[in-house]
Amino acid sequence: MAKVARLQMRIGVAKEIKSDEYRVALTPAGARELIQQGHDVLVERGAGEGSAFADAAYESVGAQIAAVDDVWGEADLLLKVKEPVPAEYGRLREGLVLFTYLHLAADEELTHALIESGITAVAYETVETPNRALPLLAPMSEIAGRLAAQAGAYFLEKPVGGRGLLLGGVPGVAPGKVVVIGGGMVGYNAAVIALGLGANVTIVERSIDRMRHLEEVLGARVTLLMSSSLQIEESVADADVVIGAVLIPGALAPKLVTREMVSGMKDGSVVCDVAIDQGGSFETSRPTTHSDPVYVVEGVTHYCVANMPGAVPITATKALTNATLPYVEEIAEHGLIEAVARDRALAHGVNVLDGKVTYEAVAEAHSLEYAPLEDVLPLSPV
Repeated sequence: MAKVARLQMRIGVAKEIKSDEYRVALTPAGARELIQQGHDVLVERGAGEGSAFADAAYESVGAQIAAVDDVWGEADLLLKVKEPVPAEYGRLREGLVLFTYLHLAADEELTHALIESGITAVAYETVETPNRALPLLAPMSEIAGRLAAQAGAYFLEKPVGGRGLLLGGVPGVAPGKVVVIGGGMVGYNAAVIALGLGANVTIVERSIDRMRHLEEVLGARVTLLMSSSLQIEESVADADVVIGAVLIPGALAPKLVTREMVSGMKDGSVVCDVAIDQGGSFETSRPTTHSDPVYVVEGVTHYCVANMPGAVPITATKALTNATLPYVEEIAEHGLIEAVARDRALAHGVNVLDGKVTYEAVAEAHSLEYAPLEDVLPLSPV
């Protein structure tokens, strides 16, 4: 007789209710992997529809389609894409492990809700490997960077309020100028697309080693400049599109572009603030949605959509599951305590545990007491 797989953990997949969010935290392929390992997967009804995954696709691999109350109430581990919104705060509970993008440094209300609920909150964006890579943020950073360049090109068009400039130019007419502030994953991908469109591209970066790497992969097609407030001011004033791509893991983004700098830009130029989910790197930034993506300050169009990859959910959902599934499998197989003891990269992802803030940058952002994770959990594998 065949041995029946033991159900080790109940994994819930919540439907996103944040405005204009179409991604889902797990593909049917990912659900199948977890089910084959003996886990029980509950998917909220309609959760995958925005990413072109019907409920039947999950059922066909053995997942259970369930109501929202059952998914949140019965799961040991809950997978989401975006942070809980106020309508979901009442569902946060002790004993539940939440694994999602949180961006808590920019959201004091959510931080307090997580603390008060007793939930364990693990943030995709702060999972960090020993070489300082951010493996769960990287795929969305790639997508957001590419979308930012596309958005910049589109909102330069006159009918949508732009200067009326073709970013790539044509023979005999100079191309537009794109300035990317930050040369990390977002900045590199923004530059790749802007270069592909034919723009004149400048990356402002503070790491000489990173600039050397960018020179190796992008060559002479891009101008690389050392970041300083004066250099940013001069570069922004001359730009048609400015893309904010600066990240301090888990912390508020630094305000590198002041209102005065924005006021010195050309009328009808565009800024795209990819760091908006961490508070934004422009003084004039505020979060927008895909339904209402832009606003104008000082004659400059601001594109500050807080969930940019949500615009391309089929691509983004698959890329997200590719990255998160190994970590989900670790938590499901070993439980959170043993998983973070085995994998220090995953340990960096734990932001809130037992009513304590265990990620220092989040505690600093909200003037809360910081409790190092090793003081709350034993971090030696059993």
